[in-house]
Amino acid sequence: MSATIREVAAAAGVSTATVSRALRGLPYVDEVTRKRVVETAQRLDYVASPSASRLASGRTGTIAVLTPYVARWFFATVISGVAMALTEGPLDLLLVEVGNPDRPSTVPLEQRLRSRADGAVVVALPDTYPEISQLIEHDFPLTLVGSLSDRVSSVAINDAETGRLATQHLINLGHREIGLISGATSDESFTAQDDRTNGYHDALTRSGIPAHPALTAYGAFTREGGERAMVELLSREVQPTAVFCLSDEMAFGAMIAMRRQGLTPGIDIALVGVDGHPQSELANLTTVAQPVAEMGRLAAVALQDRLNNAEKYEPRQTAMSVELVVRSSSAPPKGN
Repeated sequence: MSATIREVAAAAGVSTATVSRALRGLPYVDEVTRKRVVETAQRLDYVASPSASRLASGRTGTIAVLTPYVARWFFATVISGVAMALTEGPLDLLLVEVGNPDRPSTVPLEQRLRSRADGAVVVALPDTYPEISQLIEHDFPLTLVGSLSDRVSSVAINDAETGRLATQHLINLGHREIGLISGATSDESFTAQDDRTNGYHDALTRSGIPAHPALTAYGAFTREGGERAMVELLSREVQPTAVFCLSDEMAFGAMIAMRRQGLTPGIDIALVGVDGHPQSELANLTTVAQPVAEMGRLAAVALQDRLNNAEKYEPRQTAMSVELVVRSSSAPPKGN
């Protein structure tokens, strides 16, 4: 059996409190003593109890991921990136659903996190979201994924530029009637949705192309929603020759709707999505790819830095690059 902390303290000639401070790297232990304690602990095969260490440090040893959804691809992939970072250290993961309009919680977020997590990675919710803003005001350690902030560390792409890039690609192919499949119509929309939509409108404006209201539909960022949105666009008097979908999953649904009406993506109507979903290559979907898992990993690393260096911590923004991946779903207008 491994030694106890009392046995290490006795062998090193110090108190148990000094052993604890020395092994946890805390201050007020001189380097000679720290070295003696570490060598003694190694010689006696001492292993600290995780529960005892957490109690002594006042930490739970857990970080939360605050996310509106768990099963959707983008959110699940961010979570996988967070989990990837946690394998490098002794931290556990707690999933907390926040901001899902279909399943609102009756328990305040701060109460749900109290004594359960040391900090949290927030997915796709801005720092202005009421419950997130309240956590920041109370100095609860957070990092954001999917929106940039000057209040806490954050990792995101430039969503406005992403919207411009996708739309400009379609304009360069010769399209003028360019539809938009957006996410939600509610006021509590995600920052990414608003910014990508602004990028779409900006690209049209720069090219002197008017944005027709009949060319916008809403797909709730799901495959099923994208299918319904494309059916809606195809039923309107003004017909698009191309459609920019704010996510690949909505683009997949749009493809299904087109094929059911005998239309071929890239021949009858051009399509562009956003994300770089693994299935986009199989579907021959042109997409603006973003490093989703890496964004989750970097956010978790930034949160750990915040927890381990609270006194020297300064929020930092990490802007990630995107890549336009062109496939057969985007082509010049039919007949050109």
